Parts: sequence; C-alpha cells; structure tokens
Amino acid sequence: MALNPKKHEMPTQDPKVRAHNFDEVALGYTAEIAVDEAKRCLNCKNKPCVGGCPVNIDIPGFIGFVKTGDFDGAYRVIAKSSSLPAVCGRVCPQESQCESKCTLGVKFEPVGIGRLERFVADYHNAHDSGEAEVPASNGHRVAVVGSGPSGLTCAGDLAKKGYKVTVFEALHTAGGVLVYGIPEFRLPKSIVRKEVEGLKALGVDVETNVVIGKTLTVDELFEDGFEAVFIGSGAGLPKFMGIDGEDLKGVYSANEFLTRSNLMKAYRDDSATPIMKGGKAVVVGGGNVAMDAARTALRLGADVSIVYRRSMEELPARREEVEHAMEEGIDFKLLTNPTKIIGYNNPDNPRDPKNGFVTAVECIKMELGAPDEKGRRRPVEIPGSEFTIEADCVIMALGTSPNPLIKNTTEGLETQKWGGIIVNEDTGLTSREGVYAGGDAVTGAATVILAMGAGKTAAKAIDEYLSSKS
Repeated sequence: MALNPKKHEMPTQDPKVRAHNFDEVALGYTAEIAVDEAKRCLNCKNKPCVGGCPVNIDIPGFIGFVKTGDFDGAYRVIAKSSSLPAVCGRVCPQESQCESKCTLGVKFEPVGIGRLERFVADYHNAHDSGEAEVPASNGHRVAVVGSGPSGLTCAGDLAKKGYKVTVFEALHTAGGVLVYGIPEFRLPKSIVRKEVEGLKALGVDVETNVVIGKTLTVDELFEDGFEAVFIGSGAGLPKFMGIDGEDLKGVYSANEFLTRSNLMKAYRDDSATPIMKGGKAVVVGGGNVAMDAARTALRLGADVSIVYRRSMEELPARREEVEHAMEEGIDFKLLTNPTKIIGYNNPDNPRDPKNGFVTAVECIKMELGAPDEKGRRRPVEIPGSEFTIEADCVIMALGTSPNPLIKNTTEGLETQKWGGIIVNEDTGLTSREGVYAGGDAVTGAATVILAMGAGKTAAKAIDEYLSSKS
C-alpha cells in the first residue's frame, strides 16, 4: 500500500456551530483512522521524535502498538513517561516538538503523533476500570505546591515510587492552568478530572483552597513532616501595557477573564460572576492565551477582534488555534498596537452607572523594522496612522510572571529580577536544600509539556535526594 503523504485530518465541529457552544472543537480520531495514521510511522531506529519530546515518550513504541490495534499496550508505553497523556494529546505544540523531528516530515507531512496520543489516552479512559495498584510505601513524604502540569507530573512520578505525596492547590479545583486557563472547548474539564483521579488512585492526596505563602508557608510544610517540597505554582501574575484607561471597567487580564469563565461558570445565564457578555471585545496579544480568550469571548456572544503588533508570520500562537479562530469569524487586526483605552464619562451626572466603562480602544498602525535582540523584526509606529476600535470589553493577553507570594515568604529562595525561581537546570533544585521548583514558576509562561518535563526532572532528583538520606 502506498504511503499517504498527508496526516489524517482531525475531525472537528463545524465552525458556524462551535462558535456558539463550549463543546470540544476537535472530535478525535476513530480507531480505524488511528490505525491508518499509525501505519505512516517509519519506525526509525534512531527515534528522532523522542528527542523532540520534553518527557521522552517512546513514540515509535506506542505507535507500533496502535498499528496492531493494541491500544492498551500503546497506553502502557505512554504511561511510563507521561502522567497526563489525554491533556498532552490536546494542548501540546507537537508541530514544534516531536512532529518537527519526524523523519517522514522531511518529504511529507509528519505522523500525527499528538492526535494518536490523544486517541490512545481517550480509549484508555473510556475502557479503564479505574482500579490502580498502589505502590508500596517507602516511608517518605513530599509536598507539591500547585496542581498544574508540573506539579501533577512530579506528584505522579513520585507516587509511583512509593512516596506519600500531598498536592496543595490555591483554588477550589485541582488542575491549575489546565482548568482555569484553558477553555472547555479545547480541553474539557472532565479530561483533567480523570487525570487527577488517576493520581489519587495511586495514593496522592490533593488539598484545595490552600495558598502556600499565606495559609501555610514552605517552612511550615517542613515542620509538618514533609522531607522535600516541589514548587510548581505557575505564573499567574498578569502583565499590562501601562497605557491610559487600563483601570476602566470592562478591562480584564486574560487570566481573570478565563478563570471567571472556566471555574466561575460565567458562560451560564445564572452566573453571578461579572464578565462582559455580548457587545464588542478587543483582545490584545497573539499567543495561545490570546486565542483562548478571544474564542471564549466569541462564545459569550461578543463580536471579537484580536489586536497584535506584528504580522501573521510572527504570531506566536499554534497555527491550528489561529486557523480555528479565523474559521469562527474572529477579526485579526495585525501590525496594530493599542495606545489608549477610552471610557464613557458623563461629567454632568457623576452617578451615571455607565461612567468608567470602556467604549473604544485607540490604536496606531505598525510596520516591521530592524530585528530586536531575539532576532524578530521590531514593530515601529507609523506616524499619523491612529484610529479607534469600538469596544465594550478589552482583554490583555500579554503574558504572566510568577506570583511573588512564595518567594516573599520563603527564606533563602533565590529568584530572578522578574520573579522566576532560580534552579539547577539538571535537577530543579533551588538555592534551598530540599526545595525544588519547575514549570512556569521558574521559566515564566511556557507550554504544558515543558512544565511536565520540569516536574519529571525534579521528581527524579527528589527521589535521589531522599533515597540518599534513608
């Protein structure tokens, strides 16, 4: 049979339908499609795709089982390296990682590795009995701060080695950015719950509504008997532009907007969470978070524009997410930068309830000039090109930095000027003995799979550290 030069398309909801619901956009491969796609794998001896995976999944190994229809065998291979396969199969940028190394991709489209991982994980979750063998205890206790991808990965790897792990989550639902930051239509909450329940079945305890640095400190965790601490608290402190009008009503950080929608159910008609619904929304930024915020606002009834200061070629979001946003009718205003947010003001009636609300965004057109220090062409304002966009809501999706709470309440913890915790790259060890860190708390906002890789690295180092003390 001739080799198919293209990967099998991912079935999706019709754009005109999905733009009005929060159901998952991508529908997933059928077993038949998955087997057919797996047969495109060349099973290279040097496995270049594995080198592109931050958690080093044996990709040809699991795909080999898919080829024969042994989906349980495929899952067992993935589970050796990843605690969150159903998550990674949905949100990891495979096109710039494992699939970018695929030998087949030299001449044709690479194997759909991420789509196959998602299929295998979903098949397992649909047929799993829920029973898990709890490893024998080794007598050691480890605290994990944050239940995002780095924390869950670290907890899972340690639990499999017999450690008694407790995960502390600041919000009321476990999952970190997976539940508060990624919309339902891209990563259903049921998927994250399933992954968390799998860790609990291994003996991991999860305590929610605990803010480390406030409810408890890192010092108090050690006093309570924990022998090591992993900090995977993410990067939840939003950035703003510092322009006039950012304090107006109707201006949100993307973090706030997505958290209110995801965890506080702003999409429900009976929700008491204040989010601007309908009207005109302007999202500032071009990353994955900007796409998530824009597509969420669209589903809440808004007419949405994305404002980004560079061109489509420099847009950092995943190409698939950009294409989905465009298919759904979101307007991309490229080479455009906001300079001011304008609000309604009625000086004759200070008590007018509309006072202080956003009415428009003042922008200026840009052109690309000389490259900056990162090699990207620097956007430069075009004099006299100012214009305004009507808006009822402005969402700033400009990135985040680590919350300073933990560093300000933990003695001996060295951090970067911008707030990232300083660690040994090979171990995740911080400047303080027994304290490890990884994910966005160290790097600033990055991908789920890179955070998972950091969690794995730290788990290995913690195991070596505590084993040496036994």
